[in-house]
Amino acid sequence: MKITLVNPPYPPNAHAHPPFIPLGIGYLGAVCEKNGHDVSVIDCQAEHLTYADFRSRFERTECDVVGMTSTTLTYKSALMVATIAKEVRPDCTAVLGGPHVTFWDQNALRECPGLDVIVRREGEVTFLELLDRLKTKSSLSGVKGTTFRKKNGELARNEDRPFIENLDDLPFPAFHLMNIGSFKRVGKTLFPLITSRGCVYWCDFCTAVRMFGRGYRMRSPKNVVDEIEMLNNKFGESQFTFYDDAFTVDRARVEKICDEIRRRKLRVQWDCGTRVDMVDRALLQKMKDSGCIVVWFGVESGSQSMIEKMHKRFKLDQTKLAFRTARELGLLTVGSVVLGFPGETEQSALETIKFVKEIDPDSIGYYVATPYPGTPLYDLVKEKGWLKITDFNHYDTATPTFETPSLSMQKLAEIRYKAYQQFYLRPGYMLRMLSKGGVYGISAVKTSLAYAVRALHLRLS
Repeated sequence: MKITLVNPPYPPNAHAHPPFIPLGIGYLGAVCEKNGHDVSVIDCQAEHLTYADFRSRFERTECDVVGMTSTTLTYKSALMVATIAKEVRPDCTAVLGGPHVTFWDQNALRECPGLDVIVRREGEVTFLELLDRLKTKSSLSGVKGTTFRKKNGELARNEDRPFIENLDDLPFPAFHLMNIGSFKRVGKTLFPLITSRGCVYWCDFCTAVRMFGRGYRMRSPKNVVDEIEMLNNKFGESQFTFYDDAFTVDRARVEKICDEIRRRKLRVQWDCGTRVDMVDRALLQKMKDSGCIVVWFGVESGSQSMIEKMHKRFKLDQTKLAFRTARELGLLTVGSVVLGFPGETEQSALETIKFVKEIDPDSIGYYVATPYPGTPLYDLVKEKGWLKITDFNHYDTATPTFETPSLSMQKLAEIRYKAYQQFYLRPGYMLRMLSKGGVYGISAVKTSLAYAVRALHLRLS
Protein backbone atom coordinates (compact mmCIF):
# COMPACT_ATOMS: atom_id res chain seq x y z
CA MET A 1 0.00 0.00 0.00
CA LYS A 2 1.01 3.63 -0.44
CA ILE A 3 1.45 5.21 2.99
CA THR A 4 1.99 8.91 3.77
CA LEU A 5 3.12 9.68 7.32
CA VAL A 6 2.56 13.24 8.55
CA ASN A 7 3.96 15.30 11.41
CA PRO A 8 1.40 18.14 11.75
CA PRO A 9 2.45 21.78 12.22
CA TYR A 10 2.56 23.55 15.54
CA PRO A 11 -0.55 25.67 16.19
CA PRO A 12 -0.18 29.41 15.53
CA ASN A 13 1.45 31.45 18.33
CA ALA A 14 2.28 28.40 20.45
CA HIS A 15 5.64 28.12 22.19
CA ALA A 16 7.47 25.83 19.74
CA HIS A 17 10.82 24.12 20.09
CA PRO A 18 13.20 23.84 17.14
CA PRO A 19 12.07 20.88 15.02
CA PHE A 20 13.22 17.48 16.23
CA ILE A 21 13.52 14.37 14.09
CA PRO A 22 10.20 12.54 14.75
CA LEU A 23 11.23 9.11 16.02
CA GLY A 24 7.71 7.69 16.01
CA ILE A 25 7.34 8.38 12.30
CA GLY A 26 10.82 6.99 11.72
CA TYR A 27 9.93 3.68 13.34
CA LEU A 28 6.56 3.43 11.57
CA GLY A 29 8.19 4.17 8.22
CA ALA A 30 10.81 1.50 8.86
CA VAL A 31 8.39 -1.29 9.74
CA CYS A 32 6.14 -0.37 6.79
CA GLU A 33 9.04 -0.47 4.33
CA LYS A 34 10.30 -3.75 5.80
CA ASN A 35 6.86 -5.24 5.08
CA GLY A 36 6.74 -4.09 1.47
CA HIS A 37 4.75 -0.88 1.69
CA ASP A 38 5.62 2.33 -0.19
CA VAL A 39 6.20 5.13 2.34
CA SER A 40 6.56 8.91 2.11
CA VAL A 41 6.84 11.48 4.91
CA ILE A 42 5.54 15.04 5.16
CA ASP A 43 7.03 16.79 8.20
CA CYS A 44 5.20 20.10 8.49
CA GLN A 45 7.26 21.20 11.49
CA ALA A 46 10.68 20.61 9.96
CA GLU A 47 9.71 22.12 6.61
CA HIS A 48 7.61 24.96 8.11
CA LEU A 49 4.55 23.95 6.08
CA THR A 50 1.23 25.70 6.56
CA TYR A 51 -2.09 23.89 6.07
CA ALA A 52 -2.21 25.31 2.55
CA ASP A 53 1.31 24.00 1.91
CA PHE A 54 0.29 20.58 3.19
CA ARG A 55 -2.76 20.52 0.92
CA SER A 56 -0.59 21.37 -2.09
CA ARG A 57 1.96 18.66 -1.19
CA PHE A 58 -0.72 16.06 -0.52
CA GLU A 59 -2.43 16.75 -3.85
CA ARG A 60 0.80 15.58 -5.52
CA THR A 61 1.10 12.47 -3.33
CA GLU A 62 -0.45 9.11 -4.17
CA CYS A 63 -1.84 7.71 -0.96
CA ASP A 64 -3.99 4.82 0.29
CA VAL A 65 -3.44 5.57 3.99
CA VAL A 66 -2.45 8.81 5.68
CA GLY A 67 -0.98 8.22 9.13
CA MET A 68 -0.57 11.16 11.50
CA THR A 69 1.05 11.53 14.89
CA SER A 70 0.36 14.19 17.49
CA THR A 71 1.09 15.37 20.97
CA THR A 72 -1.56 17.25 22.93
CA LEU A 73 -0.22 20.53 21.55
CA THR A 74 -0.48 19.41 17.91
CA TYR A 75 -3.73 17.46 18.31
CA LYS A 76 -5.99 20.06 16.70
CA SER A 77 -3.44 20.51 13.91
CA ALA A 78 -3.60 16.77 13.28
CA LEU A 79 -7.39 16.97 13.00
CA MET A 80 -7.00 19.75 10.43
CA VAL A 81 -4.48 17.66 8.48
CA ALA A 82 -6.90 14.71 8.53
CA THR A 83 -9.72 16.92 7.28
CA ILE A 84 -7.60 18.27 4.42
CA ALA A 85 -6.40 14.78 3.50
CA LYS A 86 -9.97 13.49 3.21
CA GLU A 87 -11.02 16.52 1.16
CA VAL A 88 -8.17 15.87 -1.27
CA ARG A 89 -8.48 12.06 -1.30
CA PRO A 90 -11.90 10.96 0.05
CA ASP A 91 -11.05 7.27 -0.44
CA CYS A 92 -7.88 7.28 1.68
CA THR A 93 -7.97 5.99 5.25
CA ALA A 94 -6.99 8.59 7.88
CA VAL A 95 -5.23 7.15 10.93
CA LEU A 96 -4.06 9.10 13.99
CA GLY A 97 -1.73 7.91 16.76
CA GLY A 98 0.40 9.32 19.55
CA PRO A 99 0.15 10.02 23.28
CA HIS A 100 -2.80 12.39 23.17
CA VAL A 101 -5.28 10.26 21.24
CA THR A 102 -4.26 7.16 23.17
CA PHE A 103 -6.33 8.70 25.97
CA TRP A 104 -8.69 10.76 23.78
CA ASP A 105 -9.55 8.18 21.13
CA GLN A 106 -13.35 8.23 21.01
CA ASN A 107 -13.41 12.00 21.52
CA ALA A 108 -11.11 12.43 18.52
CA LEU A 109 -13.34 10.35 16.25
CA ARG A 110 -16.39 12.32 17.37
CA GLU A 111 -14.63 15.67 16.93
CA CYS A 112 -13.27 14.94 13.43
CA PRO A 113 -15.49 13.23 10.84
CA GLY A 114 -12.44 12.87 8.58
CA LEU A 115 -10.70 10.49 11.00
CA ASP A 116 -11.24 6.77 10.46
CA VAL A 117 -8.97 4.99 12.96
CA ILE A 118 -7.09 5.78 16.17
CA VAL A 119 -3.98 3.75 17.01
CA ARG A 120 -3.38 3.68 20.76
CA ARG A 121 -0.06 3.29 22.61
CA GLU A 122 2.81 1.62 20.66
CA GLY A 123 1.96 1.77 16.98
CA GLU A 124 4.34 -0.44 15.02
CA VAL A 125 2.65 -3.87 15.23
CA THR A 126 -0.85 -2.38 15.37
CA PHE A 127 -0.29 -0.28 12.25
CA LEU A 128 0.99 -3.26 10.26
CA GLU A 129 -2.02 -5.38 11.15
CA LEU A 130 -4.29 -2.46 10.33
CA LEU A 131 -2.68 -2.12 6.88
CA ASP A 132 -3.20 -5.83 6.21
CA ARG A 133 -6.91 -5.51 7.04
CA LEU A 134 -7.29 -2.39 4.91
CA LYS A 135 -5.49 -3.98 1.96
CA THR A 136 -7.86 -6.97 1.97
CA LYS A 137 -10.86 -4.76 2.85
CA SER A 138 -11.45 -6.88 5.95
CA SER A 139 -13.22 -5.84 9.15
CA LEU A 140 -11.14 -3.93 11.70
CA SER A 141 -12.83 -5.77 14.53
CA GLY A 142 -10.21 -7.46 16.68
CA VAL A 143 -7.24 -5.30 15.63
CA LYS A 144 -5.83 -4.79 19.12
CA GLY A 145 -4.86 -1.25 20.05
CA THR A 146 -7.32 0.49 17.70
CA THR A 147 -10.49 2.51 18.00
CA PHE A 148 -12.37 2.94 14.74
CA ARG A 149 -15.47 4.20 13.03
CA LYS A 150 -17.73 1.47 11.64
CA LYS A 151 -19.43 1.83 8.26
CA ASN A 152 -22.69 2.71 10.04
CA GLY A 153 -20.92 5.53 11.91
CA GLU A 154 -20.80 3.82 15.30
CA LEU A 155 -17.51 3.76 17.21
CA ALA A 156 -15.80 0.53 18.19
CA ARG A 157 -12.90 0.12 20.61
CA ASN A 158 -10.75 -3.00 20.41
CA GLU A 159 -8.78 -4.18 23.45
CA ASP A 160 -5.27 -2.89 24.14
CA ARG A 161 -2.35 -4.57 22.39
CA PRO A 162 0.39 -6.07 24.60
CA PHE A 163 3.65 -4.12 24.55
CA ILE A 164 6.52 -5.17 22.28
CA GLU A 165 8.79 -7.18 24.56
CA ASN A 166 11.90 -7.48 22.38
CA LEU A 167 12.72 -3.99 21.11
CA ASP A 168 15.69 -5.37 19.17
CA ASP A 169 13.13 -6.84 16.75
CA LEU A 170 12.28 -3.36 15.52
CA PRO A 171 14.22 -2.05 12.49
CA PHE A 172 16.17 1.17 12.92
CA PRO A 173 14.12 4.33 12.18
CA ALA A 174 13.82 5.21 8.49
CA PHE A 175 15.57 8.58 8.65
CA HIS A 176 16.22 8.38 4.90
CA LEU A 177 12.54 9.21 4.38
CA MET A 178 13.03 12.64 5.97
CA ASN A 179 14.68 15.86 4.90
CA ILE A 180 17.54 15.53 7.38
CA GLY A 181 18.98 18.90 6.36
CA SER A 182 15.95 20.57 7.98
CA PHE A 183 17.12 19.53 11.45
CA LYS A 184 20.58 21.10 11.54
CA ARG A 185 21.39 23.28 14.55
CA VAL A 186 24.65 25.24 14.64
CA GLY A 187 25.85 23.11 11.74
CA LYS A 188 25.05 19.81 13.48
CA THR A 189 22.24 17.27 13.17
CA LEU A 190 21.53 15.68 16.56
CA PHE A 191 20.24 12.21 15.74
CA PRO A 192 17.81 10.89 18.36
CA LEU A 193 17.84 7.35 19.73
CA ILE A 194 15.42 5.66 22.09
CA THR A 195 17.01 2.69 23.86
CA SER A 196 14.13 1.73 26.16
CA ARG A 197 10.39 2.03 26.57
CA GLY A 198 8.35 2.19 29.74
CA CYS A 199 9.28 3.57 33.13
CA VAL A 200 9.63 2.26 36.67
CA TYR A 201 8.11 5.45 38.10
CA TRP A 202 4.56 6.82 38.02
CA CYS A 203 4.82 10.63 38.03
CA ASP A 204 1.46 12.41 38.18
CA PHE A 205 2.17 14.80 35.29
CA CYS A 206 3.69 12.29 32.84
CA THR A 207 1.99 10.48 29.96
CA ALA A 208 5.07 8.44 28.95
CA VAL A 209 4.65 5.72 31.56
CA ARG A 210 0.96 5.45 30.74
CA MET A 211 1.75 5.31 27.04
CA PHE A 212 4.55 2.71 27.20
CA GLY A 213 3.84 0.88 30.44
CA ARG A 214 5.20 0.47 33.96
CA GLY A 215 7.65 -2.23 32.89
CA TYR A 216 11.08 -1.14 31.64
CA ARG A 217 11.88 -2.74 28.27
CA MET A 218 15.40 -2.27 26.93
CA ARG A 219 17.28 -2.67 23.69
CA SER A 220 20.53 -4.60 23.97
CA PRO A 221 23.77 -2.58 24.16
CA LYS A 222 24.96 -4.13 20.87
CA ASN A 223 21.75 -3.13 19.09
CA VAL A 224 22.02 0.45 20.40
CA VAL A 225 25.65 0.88 19.34
CA ASP A 226 24.94 -0.78 15.98
CA GLU A 227 22.49 2.05 15.31
CA ILE A 228 24.97 4.73 16.42
CA GLU A 229 27.65 3.26 14.15
CA MET A 230 25.22 3.00 11.21
CA LEU A 231 24.13 6.64 11.57
CA ASN A 232 27.72 7.76 11.97
CA ASN A 233 28.72 5.98 8.76
CA LYS A 234 25.62 6.79 6.69
CA PHE A 235 25.06 10.44 7.53
CA GLY A 236 28.54 11.46 8.64
CA GLU A 237 27.21 12.93 11.89
CA SER A 238 28.84 12.32 15.23
CA GLN A 239 26.39 13.83 17.75
CA PHE A 240 23.49 11.88 19.23
CA THR A 241 20.82 12.40 21.85
CA PHE A 242 19.12 9.66 23.85
CA TYR A 243 15.39 10.27 24.24
CA ASP A 244 14.90 7.80 27.10
CA ASP A 245 12.99 9.32 30.01
CA ALA A 246 15.61 7.97 32.44
CA PHE A 247 18.61 6.66 30.54
CA THR A 248 20.46 5.28 33.58
CA VAL A 249 17.69 3.16 35.13
CA ASP A 250 19.74 0.03 34.41
CA ARG A 251 23.29 0.96 35.35
CA ALA A 252 24.89 -2.25 34.03
CA ARG A 253 23.35 -1.76 30.60
CA VAL A 254 24.56 1.87 30.40
CA GLU A 255 28.07 0.72 31.28
CA LYS A 256 27.93 -1.92 28.51
CA ILE A 257 26.78 0.71 25.99
CA CYS A 258 29.70 2.93 27.00
CA ASP A 259 32.15 0.04 26.80
CA GLU A 260 30.86 -0.95 23.34
CA ILE A 261 31.23 2.60 22.01
CA ARG A 262 34.84 2.66 23.20
CA ARG A 263 35.58 -0.87 21.97
CA ARG A 264 34.54 0.14 18.46
CA LYS A 265 36.60 3.35 18.76
CA LEU A 266 33.62 5.48 17.70
CA ARG A 267 34.44 9.18 17.90
CA VAL A 268 30.98 10.40 18.85
CA GLN A 269 29.38 12.81 21.27
CA TRP A 270 26.06 12.24 22.99
CA ASP A 271 23.70 13.47 25.65
CA CYS A 272 20.96 11.88 27.74
CA GLY A 273 18.36 12.62 30.38
CA THR A 274 17.97 10.91 33.74
CA ARG A 275 17.09 11.30 37.40
CA VAL A 276 19.44 12.86 39.95
CA ASP A 277 19.21 9.74 42.14
CA MET A 278 20.35 7.42 39.32
CA VAL A 279 23.93 8.61 38.79
CA ASP A 280 27.19 8.73 40.72
CA ARG A 281 30.76 9.83 39.97
CA ALA A 282 31.91 6.48 38.59
CA LEU A 283 28.99 6.15 36.18
CA LEU A 284 29.20 9.76 34.99
CA GLN A 285 32.94 9.36 34.40
CA LYS A 286 32.37 6.23 32.31
CA MET A 287 29.69 8.05 30.33
CA LYS A 288 32.02 10.97 29.68
CA ASP A 289 34.86 8.66 28.61
CA SER A 290 32.58 7.21 25.90
CA GLY A 291 31.53 10.59 24.50
CA CYS A 292 28.80 11.96 26.78
CA ILE A 293 28.97 15.76 26.86
CA VAL A 294 25.61 16.76 28.38
CA VAL A 295 23.27 15.28 31.01
CA TRP A 296 19.69 16.51 31.38
CA PHE A 297 18.42 16.18 34.95
CA GLY A 298 14.87 16.46 36.26
CA VAL A 299 15.24 19.09 38.98
CA GLU A 300 11.44 19.47 39.15
CA SER A 301 11.50 21.86 42.15
CA GLY A 302 13.74 23.50 44.73
CA SER A 303 11.13 22.89 47.42
CA GLN A 304 11.26 19.47 49.09
CA SER A 305 7.54 19.65 49.87
CA MET A 306 6.78 20.14 46.16
CA ILE A 307 9.07 17.22 45.24
CA GLU A 308 6.99 15.06 47.58
CA LYS A 309 3.70 16.37 46.18
CA MET A 310 4.89 15.29 42.72
CA HIS A 311 5.74 11.83 44.13
CA LYS A 312 9.27 12.15 42.72
CA ARG A 313 10.93 10.46 45.73
CA PHE A 314 14.34 12.09 45.77
CA LYS A 315 16.01 14.67 48.01
CA LEU A 316 17.32 18.13 47.18
CA ASP A 317 20.75 17.05 48.45
CA GLN A 318 20.78 14.39 45.71
CA THR A 319 20.09 17.07 43.13
CA LYS A 320 22.93 19.22 44.45
CA LEU A 321 25.33 16.26 44.41
CA ALA A 322 24.41 15.20 40.86
CA PHE A 323 24.98 18.69 39.44
CA ARG A 324 28.17 19.26 41.40
CA THR A 325 29.64 15.92 40.36
CA ALA A 326 28.78 16.36 36.68
CA ARG A 327 30.29 19.86 36.69
CA GLU A 328 33.50 18.65 38.38
CA LEU A 329 33.86 15.99 35.67
CA GLY A 330 33.48 18.60 32.92
CA LEU A 331 29.99 17.57 31.76
CA LEU A 332 27.45 20.18 30.73
CA THR A 333 24.22 20.02 32.73
CA VAL A 334 20.65 20.95 31.81
CA GLY A 335 17.93 21.17 34.44
CA SER A 336 14.19 20.87 33.91
CA VAL A 337 11.81 22.41 36.42
CA VAL A 338 8.03 22.08 36.78
CA LEU A 339 6.34 25.25 38.03
CA GLY A 340 2.72 25.50 39.14
CA PHE A 341 2.07 21.89 40.13
CA PRO A 342 -0.90 21.73 42.58
CA GLY A 343 0.30 22.92 45.97
CA GLU A 344 2.76 25.42 44.45
CA THR A 345 2.79 28.86 46.08
CA GLU A 346 4.66 31.99 45.15
CA GLN A 347 7.05 31.23 48.01
CA SER A 348 7.81 27.65 46.85
CA ALA A 349 8.33 28.88 43.28
CA LEU A 350 10.81 31.49 44.53
CA GLU A 351 12.58 28.76 46.49
CA THR A 352 12.97 26.87 43.22
CA ILE A 353 14.44 29.89 41.42
CA LYS A 354 16.92 30.38 44.23
CA PHE A 355 17.78 26.67 44.21
CA VAL A 356 18.45 26.69 40.46
CA LYS A 357 20.95 29.52 40.94
CA GLU A 358 22.64 27.41 43.64
CA ILE A 359 23.06 24.26 41.50
CA ASP A 360 24.06 26.50 38.55
CA PRO A 361 23.23 24.34 35.51
CA ASP A 362 24.48 25.26 32.04
CA SER A 363 20.91 25.55 30.81
CA ILE A 364 17.46 25.42 32.38
CA GLY A 365 13.92 24.72 31.30
CA TYR A 366 11.12 26.18 33.41
CA TYR A 367 8.04 24.25 32.34
CA VAL A 368 4.50 25.03 33.46
CA ALA A 369 2.69 22.01 34.91
CA THR A 370 0.36 20.97 32.09
CA PRO A 371 -2.60 18.62 32.62
CA TYR A 372 -2.34 16.19 29.73
CA PRO A 373 -5.31 13.84 29.26
CA GLY A 374 -4.52 10.42 30.67
CA THR A 375 -2.57 11.73 33.68
CA PRO A 376 -3.62 11.99 37.33
CA LEU A 377 -2.87 15.72 37.09
CA TYR A 378 -5.57 16.13 34.43
CA ASP A 379 -8.08 14.16 36.49
CA LEU A 380 -7.30 16.23 39.59
CA VAL A 381 -7.66 19.68 38.05
CA LYS A 382 -10.88 18.63 36.30
CA GLU A 383 -12.32 17.24 39.52
CA LYS A 384 -11.40 20.36 41.50
CA GLY A 385 -12.77 22.72 38.86
CA TRP A 386 -9.35 24.37 38.41
CA LEU A 387 -9.06 23.84 34.65
CA LYS A 388 -9.48 27.21 32.91
CA ILE A 389 -8.15 26.57 29.39
CA THR A 390 -9.45 23.57 27.45
CA ASP A 391 -8.09 24.59 24.03
CA PHE A 392 -5.23 22.13 23.49
CA ASN A 393 -3.47 24.66 21.22
CA HIS A 394 -2.28 26.31 24.46
CA TYR A 395 -0.88 23.15 26.09
CA ASP A 396 2.70 24.10 25.24
CA THR A 397 4.26 23.87 28.78
CA ALA A 398 4.81 27.63 28.65
CA THR A 399 1.19 28.72 29.13
CA PRO A 400 -0.68 28.17 32.42
CA THR A 401 -3.91 26.27 31.80
CA PHE A 402 -5.25 25.78 35.33
CA GLU A 403 -5.41 27.85 38.49
CA THR A 404 -5.23 26.65 42.08
CA PRO A 405 -6.30 28.49 45.25
CA SER A 406 -2.63 28.98 46.14
CA LEU A 407 -1.35 30.42 42.84
CA SER A 408 -3.04 32.34 40.03
CA MET A 409 -2.28 31.75 36.38
CA GLN A 410 -1.17 35.35 35.93
CA LYS A 411 1.26 35.17 38.86
CA LEU A 412 2.64 31.85 37.60
CA ALA A 413 3.33 33.34 34.15
CA GLU A 414 5.09 36.32 35.76
CA ILE A 415 7.22 34.08 37.97
CA ARG A 416 8.25 31.91 35.00
CA TYR A 417 9.30 34.88 32.87
CA LYS A 418 11.29 36.46 35.71
CA ALA A 419 12.95 33.11 36.43
CA TYR A 420 14.23 32.90 32.86
CA GLN A 421 15.37 36.52 32.93
CA GLN A 422 17.31 36.07 36.17
CA PHE A 423 18.98 32.94 34.83
CA TYR A 424 19.91 33.96 31.29
CA LEU A 425 20.66 37.68 31.76
CA ARG A 426 23.82 37.13 33.80
CA PRO A 427 26.92 38.51 32.02
CA GLY A 428 29.12 35.88 33.67
CA TYR A 429 26.81 33.11 32.46
CA MET A 430 26.84 34.37 28.89
CA LEU A 431 30.64 34.50 28.85
CA ARG A 432 30.83 31.01 30.34
CA MET A 433 28.57 29.48 27.70
CA LEU A 434 30.28 31.37 24.89
CA SER A 435 33.58 29.84 25.98
CA LYS A 436 32.08 26.33 25.92
CA GLY A 437 30.89 26.67 22.32
CA GLY A 438 29.30 23.76 20.50
CA VAL A 439 25.58 23.25 19.91
CA TYR A 440 24.65 23.71 23.56
CA GLY A 441 26.96 26.61 24.33
CA ILE A 442 25.93 28.63 21.28
CA SER A 443 22.24 27.82 21.79
CA ALA A 444 22.46 29.08 25.38
CA VAL A 445 24.06 32.35 24.25
CA LYS A 446 21.32 32.80 21.63
CA THR A 447 18.70 32.27 24.34
CA SER A 448 20.39 34.86 26.56
CA LEU A 449 20.45 37.38 23.70
CA ALA A 450 16.76 36.73 22.97
CA TYR A 451 15.85 37.52 26.59
CA ALA A 452 18.07 40.61 26.51
CA VAL A 453 16.29 41.90 23.39
CA ARG A 454 12.90 41.18 24.92
CA ALA A 455 13.82 42.93 28.16
CA LEU A 456 15.06 45.97 26.21
CA HIS A 457 11.86 46.02 24.13
CA LEU A 458 9.70 45.94 27.28
CA ARG A 459 11.65 48.82 28.82
CA LEU A 460 11.32 50.95 25.66
CA SER A 461 7.63 50.22 25.07
